[in-house]
Order: sequence, then structure tokens, then C-alpha cells
Amino acid sequence: MSGVPRLSRRPFLIIFCLSMATAMGNNGLQSVLPSIGRSIGIADSMVAAIFSLSSLLWAVTSPFWARQSDVRGRKPLMIVGLAGFAVSMMLCGLVVSAGLADLATPTIVFGLFLVCRALYGLFGSATSPASQTYIAERTCPAERTRWMSSIAGATSFGTVVGPVLAPLFIIGFFGLAGPLYAFALIATTILIVVARYLDEEPILLTKQPLLSDKEPRKQLWLHSNFASFIVYGFLLFVCQNALAQTLGFLIIDKTSKALPELPSPALLRIAQGHIEIAMVAGAVASLLALWGLIPVFRMTPKVLLRWGAGLASLGSVLIAFSPNYATAIIGYALASLGFALARPGFIVGASLSVPMKDQGRVAGAIGAVNGVNVLFAPFAVSLYEVFAPGPFLLESAVLAALLAYACLSPTLRNVGSIRTEEINKDSSL
Repeated sequence: MSGVPRLSRRPFLIIFCLSMATAMGNNGLQSVLPSIGRSIGIADSMVAAIFSLSSLLWAVTSPFWARQSDVRGRKPLMIVGLAGFAVSMMLCGLVVSAGLADLATPTIVFGLFLVCRALYGLFGSATSPASQTYIAERTCPAERTRWMSSIAGATSFGTVVGPVLAPLFIIGFFGLAGPLYAFALIATTILIVVARYLDEEPILLTKQPLLSDKEPRKQLWLHSNFASFIVYGFLLFVCQNALAQTLGFLIIDKTSKALPELPSPALLRIAQGHIEIAMVAGAVASLLALWGLIPVFRMTPKVLLRWGAGLASLGSVLIAFSPNYATAIIGYALASLGFALARPGFIVGASLSVPMKDQGRVAGAIGAVNGVNVLFAPFAVSLYEVFAPGPFLLESAVLAALLAYACLSPTLRNVGSIRTEEINKDSSL
């Protein structure tokens, strides 16, 4: 594997910070969005739908940005994605400020927020496939689980920091819009660091095969091994995002049930604290998986796919039958532990299922799957409004089916069996 550059410390730290910053902003926004929606008067299902358009655009544009990164390099696309994130977050903050000041009706605020968040789907989607391919190009198959788990750990660490930092920026004139402005500034800082300090060698591993672009692209999606991982990943991401979108409303309602005498503003402040505790608990559990369990027990993608789905299913059941918000938080932490195990298993398995020349397109496909699944979150919230345990029981059933699929599918059972002839071929490019 001598043809693959080694991943040095500085690029890894920069991509680590990049992944952490975007996760921090997205999860910080997600932690305050239920309170923003109820403060302005936007229906719960509409709050969940705010992410739908951006997620659809993310799914559509991820493969495009992945192809552009093959041609233009990884670093320029990371810059495009960070710029899209920063601009979108800043504009969303302005919209929230207008809504909190009663300068626009809840319907208008919803529409403007939808459009501003869509900018993130259009341009923010450039970062993920570029950074993932950057890592894949500089690691051998035997090391890829460890390195990608570390980057996934950066995302989980961002989910810890985001909900913790978000309340610190709810200050004075800015109110609930404060965190959005702060996360936009943080992303801008990371953008400057990437532009100035990230090294990138010429792309040698993927450019040449693109001369016959049509056939490889068709084979990628029709490849039975790759398709098996995409099915697993799609359903996994559907459950994870539906759980994250619904949890805030459940905790608000359980807090309201425990403290029925409190007025709405005070209740929302207390519930917001409980939501932040849940987000932090989930993120700490994710870090335990990514930086503790995976490296200590040298867990392979095959093991990760099974344990991840099983633990996430158990956590969802615990949330469904939780008598109070404390039990719901424990269930969310358990589910987050499972998702943190399953996610790198899926990503590394998909990466190992194709030769090196297709790594860019694999990253784009994973980005598309990660985007389109959020479209199902409004359905989960609507189901929650009708029958509160419903979405969590449904998620548990789907995750149990994924556990069975990981055990029965020949491709997922044999994920560790890499085709050595393809690796040797890639090494010679």
C-alpha cells in the first residue's frame, strides 16, 4: 500500500476540528430548536420539517460534490462546505431574531428558516465526502476503521460540546438566536484554518479512472456488496435522525407533566436543560464507543454492525416505555452507544467493499444516504403527536431487523474479507 500517502498529525487534527465544528453547530441548533419553535409558535411537526428541504438537497448534491472533489481536490470542497454552513447558520440566526421580536408571523419565520437552512444542504454537503475521501486515500484498509472511528469521535465530541455551549450564547439581545450566530463564527474560524494550514498532495488515486466515468458509476450502485451496506446505512440513519428529532419534544412533555404548575417560559428553560443533559449523555456514550470500546476490543466492522443495531434497538424500547425524562435520557444514551458502534461499521464496510478509485463516489453515496433519511423525521414527530411511544417502538423494530440482517446477510457477515487483488491494484496506481 506504498502508493497511499500516510495520514500525518496536522491534517488529521484539522479534519477532526472541522468535523467537530459542524457537529457542534448542528447539534447545538437541534438542542434549542424545540424551544425556538414553541417560543415563536411554530408547530412541532413543522419544526421537524425545517431540516427536510436541506436534507433533500444534501442527498441530491453530495454525489455532485464528491465528483467535484475528485477533479478539484478535497481541500477546496471542504472550504465550500464550511462556507455554506457558516452563511446558512448566520441567516437562520437573523430569521430567529426576527421571529422572537415579532417582526414576522410564525408561518413566515418557518418559510424563511426553511430557505436559509437549505443553503446548508446545497453547499454544506461538500465537506463530508471530501473529508471522508481525504482520510480513505491516506489510510490502508487495516487502519481505516481506527482512523474513521476517530473522525466519527470528533463528530460525537461536537455533539457533546454543542448542547453545552448553546445555552451560554442565549444572552441578552440575541436570546435563542445567540447560539446560531456563535456557531457561524466558529465555522468561519475553522474555514480560515483549513484554507491556510491543510496540506493536500495532488490527487493521483482517483483522477485517472474518471476517464471512463460512466461505467464505474453504474457498477458502484449496482454492486451487490456496496448495495448491502447502503441498505443497512439508510435504515440506520433513518432511525438515528428520527430519534434525535423526536426526543426534544418528548423531554419537554415529560418535564411539563412533572411540573404542571410552572408557566410556559420557565418550563421551557427547565426542559431545555434536560434536553442538553440528554444530548450530552448521548454524546458521551458515543465517545465511549468510538474512543474506548472500538480501539480497546479491536472491534471489526462485522461486530460493529451487529452490536450497534442491537444496543440502539434496546435503547429505543427504553425510551418508548420511560416513565419520566430521566429514564428517557438513559435510553437515549444506550441508543447513542449503539449508533456510535454501527455508524463506523457501515462507513468502513462500504469503503472496503469497493476499490480505491471509487472512494470519492462511495463518500458521495454515503452523504446522500445521510441526507435523504432526515426526510422521514417529520413522520416520526407526527406519529409522536398521535401516539407518544409509537416512533420509538417503530425504530426499535427496524433496528432489530437490522441486527438480523447483519447476522444473515453474506456480505455483512464477511465484511472483513477484503479482495486483495483490488487492494494490490489500487496500490499500483
